[in-house]
Order: sequence, then structure tokens, then C-alpha cells
Amino acid sequence: MGKWTRRAFIGAGVAAGGALVVGIAVRPGNPVDQLSPLVAKGEGEKLINAWVKIDAENIVTAIVPHVEMGQGIFTSLAQMLADELDADWSKVRILEAPADAKYSSSHIGREFLAPNLEVPEILEPTVSGSFLSLATAMTLQITGGSFSIRGTGQRAMRTAGAAAREMLVAAAAEKWKVPAAELRTENSMVIHDKSSKSEPFANFAEAAAEQNLPAKPTLKSPKDYKLMGKTIARTDIPAKSDGSAIFGIDADLPDMKYAAVKAAPVVGATVESMDASVAKNMPGVLQILNMGDFVAVVADGYWQAEQALATIETRYSKTEGDTLDQDALFARYATMLDEAGDSEGDVETENGDVTNAFANAATKIEAEYKVPFLAHATMEPMNCTAWVRDGKCDVWSGTQSPLMARKTAAEVSGIDYDNVTYHNAFLGGGFGRRSEMDVIIMATRIAKATQYPVKMIWSREEDTTQDHYRPSATSRFQGGLDENGKAVSWSNIHTHLFDPQEAPTVPYYKIANHKIRKIDVPTHLRFGPWRSVDHSQHGYFIESFVDEMAHAAGKDGYAFRRELLAGSPRHLKVLDKVAEMSGWDQPLPAGHGRGIAFVPSFGTIVAEVAEVDMTGAKLKVKTVYVAADPGFAVNPDGFAAQMESSIAFGLTAALYGEISIKNGAVQQSNFHDYPILRINEMPDVKVEIINGDHKKLGGAGEPGLPPLAPAVTNAIFAATGKRVRELPLSKAQFT
Repeated sequence: MGKWTRRAFIGAGVAAGGALVVGIAVRPGNPVDQLSPLVAKGEGEKLINAWVKIDAENIVTAIVPHVEMGQGIFTSLAQMLADELDADWSKVRILEAPADAKYSSSHIGREFLAPNLEVPEILEPTVSGSFLSLATAMTLQITGGSFSIRGTGQRAMRTAGAAAREMLVAAAAEKWKVPAAELRTENSMVIHDKSSKSEPFANFAEAAAEQNLPAKPTLKSPKDYKLMGKTIARTDIPAKSDGSAIFGIDADLPDMKYAAVKAAPVVGATVESMDASVAKNMPGVLQILNMGDFVAVVADGYWQAEQALATIETRYSKTEGDTLDQDALFARYATMLDEAGDSEGDVETENGDVTNAFANAATKIEAEYKVPFLAHATMEPMNCTAWVRDGKCDVWSGTQSPLMARKTAAEVSGIDYDNVTYHNAFLGGGFGRRSEMDVIIMATRIAKATQYPVKMIWSREEDTTQDHYRPSATSRFQGGLDENGKAVSWSNIHTHLFDPQEAPTVPYYKIANHKIRKIDVPTHLRFGPWRSVDHSQHGYFIESFVDEMAHAAGKDGYAFRRELLAGSPRHLKVLDKVAEMSGWDQPLPAGHGRGIAFVPSFGTIVAEVAEVDMTGAKLKVKTVYVAADPGFAVNPDGFAAQMESSIAFGLTAALYGEISIKNGAVQQSNFHDYPILRINEMPDVKVEIINGDHKKLGGAGEPGLPPLAPAVTNAIFAATGKRVRELPLSKAQFT
């Protein structure tokens, strides 16, 4: 493996033909031969584990190890690199990193496991290499958890740009025989003001590649940012606007066939018998496959495959889940919570003496909340194209985890990993759904059973009934107030169905005595990450109960939360800002109400106020005010867009979202019974960003969602006096 050195961590490129490739080494040694064919295919490019390359035309290419699924991450990460490099943004290009272990998400792993870990310079290569080894072992190359900016952006993109800039300056200083301190960089140029000399980065490519590496490149302070913190148009929008963008479903190969599939309605069931006598004689049908847990029809066209599939009569095996219904599942939750009492369950966090504090409280409050299963309902149907032939396997799709997809295809096809190529594309919505490998597995199995490339597309019905759902949950609370209405105790126990989950603790609220427990409930359904994961549940639970405590204390929700956040100035600043934005103290017409909610998550502090109109036949959410502190917003418009997107996604769930189970199977099948928010239902959204700590960045894609539901339900209470303790709101009666 070679000696661990700083050179192994911050790598320089070897130039040829006027091209330079520079970047951050992601492992000890210099695996140029492995990486160059992947990301430096242009003539004259030579690569040393790089995140950035500069060609003879002075084009800077940022190699981004994340996927673009509408969140604008290509643009923001490239902004971070280009700013530190002082690159001309008009000449910056973006390349998604390949599904290769050398581009695994080591920076995300470090941010997740040890966000505050700082080590001496001499130990940094060892620490970085350790996190790379861990990420590689876990096939961790993922976009999710709002980690891209705060992980890869801060730890890789900025450092790569800064290192490249210092190397170019050193090369220019040597060529011009002037001190490096006299040089500056701007718009992809190195400039010496004293002699009026200036040349493009490309002119120093070859010499820069031979320079000693900077031991620790200096990062800019916010006052020197030229791109970070600025609203820059997203680079992916033009292609998505003119139709030239390529999504997974756009894969097109010579002699490609199409597959439609139908899986067993109850998870765990298998096909016992099927009658395909009609389907096999239908036009265009090539193969009918009984894959055990699903049936597939392969045809010349997708419509032909779907029509044939609809004629197949299938009988499935019995499973233990066949008797499970929605009401029975919630009854099971209730029974297990009852049995847990005041002492059973896994303790997630505990402080003080909750039992004694609650027993002696002047006012006691108890409440129970419920949320249902939720589907992802991505706009692009789930799909995957696979081609297994001659000892090779190629897979085309859009996934949040390319490296895992490649490994999965290798395992399913039985083909050596090195002979499997994964081709990623834009994602037509991810939200956690496209981190699962089910479509990769199914498409590869189908392709293995055929002689040609096959594009498998799920119908909307298949997508709705075979999702990896956001779990349903029940959460119970007990809270105590003293004679002055101050919170003195907080107890919560909730059901738990999916790992990993972040504990729904309340450390940002100052309640001396608190205890939070969970109860694991077994069930046969598939679960997976859903936008904001468990914060989507517990944000609603916690902020609803805080509001109930405020009402019991005779205080409004804003004032009560201010007391609980005493001593936390960053939190208070966000809470105060949303109150100011919404005109919290201003009166509203009869039948209107405002509700407030506060949920820090994914490194970003968010407070929201919803204003509702309850005077019509149907609830109308008129305006949502969002105040957010992500530390520093790299692209303010992009950040605001993610807050707006979260409001739309969260309001869909709050108003309508419900997956229900009958006889073990999902009952919903399409948008007619799993509706999404329509454009005329979208509230006006106003966003204010507070840059509270430029050294500690938070996420954007997920933290705007958790406060939405409780802000709306708290607003409903303000307007009607009725508490909503179960979602979706479509089930509630307000008259």
C-alpha cells in the first residue's frame, strides 16, 4: 500500500498536453491506472485520485461523488470547489463520479460518525484512510441524509479547490521568478499585478503537477467568498427544461426489450400457480417468467408487456402476514405500549427523575399521536435496464447508491464485480426510495433469464403496493408543569419499526427531567428511508405535544418555546425570526389560525409558522413561513427551493398520505387513492435564511419537512379549538 504521507491525501495531477488533474487522494498510494479510465478519458489527461481536472482549454471539471435528483447538489458542490479554486464559473463543468470504491462516501461517513473530530496534520492521512476503508467495506456511496454539502462539500470539494489553487500559484511563481505571495488568482487566471502578467490556469498545468503538495491548503473565510453564498442558476435545469436530460427510464439500447412485473401482494408470499395461456399468444410477447416472488412478461414494447401481464391469473402462497389489517396493527401498537407501562422499552435518552417530577407537577398533560405508513410516490416510475451477456453485466438506472447497485448486480448476476458496469442517470425523485436495491435485483434477474438487454418498468400500481414505506407509529406523552407553567417533566414512549433511526430526543428544549423510550414492533412489511426519516414522525409528535403543554400552561406556543430554548441563542434567533416574519402577534379574522413548530434536524435549525383558513368547506393552508439556519447557505436560492419542496412534500403527507393494510396487502394503488398535493393547494411559502455558523453547515433537502405537519395542526387548533392527534388530516372532522 505504500507509506502514509500527506501526498497520499492531497494529490497533484501529472500533466500532459497542457492538461492538469488535481484533487484529494482518497486512499494511500496513487491508483492512477484504476481511476484514469473512469474519469479522465480525454486525450492528455492523467489522474491522481482527483476531484478536479483542468484541461488545455482552461475548463475546470468538478468530479462530484453524489447524484442529482432535483436537489441541485451538482451546482452547490461545484460552487464550493470552484470558489476555493478561484475558477471562472462559466468554464466549470461537472462530472458525476463513477460507481467505484475509490469514490466511496468516506467524507459522509466521517461527518456522520465523528463530525467534530479534528486531528493533528500528521494523523490526518491515517484517519482519512480509515474512513475510506470503512466506507468501502460498507459499499457506501450514497446521496441522502442531507450530508452532501456538510460532508463531501466541506471536507472534499473545498479542500480540493484550495489545494489546486496553491499548486497553480506555486507553478506560476516559479515560471515568473516572483514570490508566490505576490500572486493572486481570479476567473481561472493567475495574476501578478506588479508586472501586469496574467495567464490562464491551463498554462501552468504541467508545472503545477510537479510542485510539492501544500501540507494544509488554506480555505477562504466568508468575506472572501465569490461563489459560495451566491445564488447561481442550477446547471441541471436547462437539460431538464428542453427534454435532453437523461433519466434512468430513458435508457435505450439496440435490440432492447421491455419487462412488466407484478410481485406477490403480501411480502413473503410466492407464486404457487399461474395461468398464462392468454398472455403467451398476445402480440409482441417474448417470454413469461415465474420468478418465484414475482411474475414478469418480456415483450417488444412496454405496453404489450403490461397488457399481457394483466391477463395472467396467479395464485400465491399463504403467509403469516395474510391476517394483518391496519386496525389490528395499531391495536398491536397500543397493546405493546400498555404492556411497557412506565418502565419497559429501550431507553433512548434519560435525565433527572421523570417519575417523581411528573407525580409532583401542578399540571399534568397526557396525549397520544398516530401517523400512518407513507409511500414515496416518485414521479419517475421505478425502473432499471440490465444486460447480462458473455461474462459481463451492464445496468442502467437512477439510484441514490451507485456503488451498492453495482455490487448488487454482481451478486445477482453471478458475474465478477470488475466485469459489472453501473450507469447512473438523473433521478426523477428519490426521497430515500432510490436507495433501495429491489429494482436492481429484479431487472438483473430478468436479464439473466433472457438473451437481450431488458428495460423493466414498474407500473404506478406496482410502485404504490411494493414500496419500502415510511413506518406507521404511535407515540405517547406525559408532561408536567409547575405552578408557574414551567415544564418540569417530559416522558415519551413510541413504537419503532425501522433502523437506523435518530432518537427523537429533545435536547434543544430545556426540560430538566426527561425520558424517551421505544418499543420494537415486528411486522412483515418492508420499510425504508423517507424524506427526513423519523423526524417526519417525531417532529409532528413532539411539536404537537409542546403546543398542548403551552396551552395547559396558559401561554401561546411561541412564548412557551422561547422559555424552553433559554440559553440557546442560535435556536432563539430562528424562532424569533419566524415569529417576526409571520406577524405572530397580529390578529387574524375569525376561522383563521397560526401554528408554530420548531425542529432542528440534519444540522439545520428550522422554525415554521403555518396560517390556515378554516372558514370554507375544506381546510386551506394559506401561507407557510420558514426561518432556517443551515450554518451557511452555499446557494441561497437552491436552499430556499429545498425548503419549498419540503413544504409541498410534507403537506401532501399531512393532508392525504396514508398507506393502509388489509389481509396483509397494501390497499392503495395509484394517485386516485394515494393523492398528492395539487398546484392550487400549494400555499404561499416565504423563506428567510440565517447564516449562523459558516464552519458548521447543515443540510437542505430534508430539514424543512418535519415542522410542517405540526405547524398546520397547531394552526387548526388556534382556529377551531380542536386538536389533531392523528394524520392524515383528510380523516379529521372539524365541524
